[in-house]
Amino acid sequence: MKENRKTLPPHLEEDDKVILFDGVCKLCNAWSNFIIRHDKNHDFKLASVQSQEGKDILHYFNYPTDVYETMLVVNSAKCLEKSDAFFYVMKTLGFPWKLILIFTIIPKGVRNWLYDRVALNRYTLFGKYNYCSLPTPDHEKRYLNGNAITFKN
Repeated sequence: MKENRKTLPPHLEEDDKVILFDGVCKLCNAWSNFIIRHDKNHDFKLASVQSQEGKDILHYFNYPTDVYETMLVVNSAKCLEKSDAFFYVMKTLGFPWKLILIFTIIPKGVRNWLYDRVALNRYTLFGKYNYCSLPTPDHEKRYLNGNAITFKN
């Protein structure tokens, strides 16, 4: 977990929980669609790392803004990455999703090594879009600041 200054990251309000994801990755887009479907309490907002908001948050936590190797979950001034981020989301989504927390018995180093194998090969394994897909109008409120993803590669 990375912690930064006591101030909030850009574009976030006090209790925001934001999932940063790679907007051109097919696996990552499936993940964001999963969040939209199963986050019944609207606990999370989404932001593509390619969006200006995403880049600003990455910069705030000293992550590169041109290479994306992990999904991040930002909760106030804290940033979770890799398997910690994934398990935090599953825990927050509640039952039945939090049952997957049984896998936290696997040592963090092993979990993150497995996470990295998928993350670093995600384009090969799952494919890549030539553009960021745009949310449907009813999903726009699920994105940070209500901003849709608006870039093309």
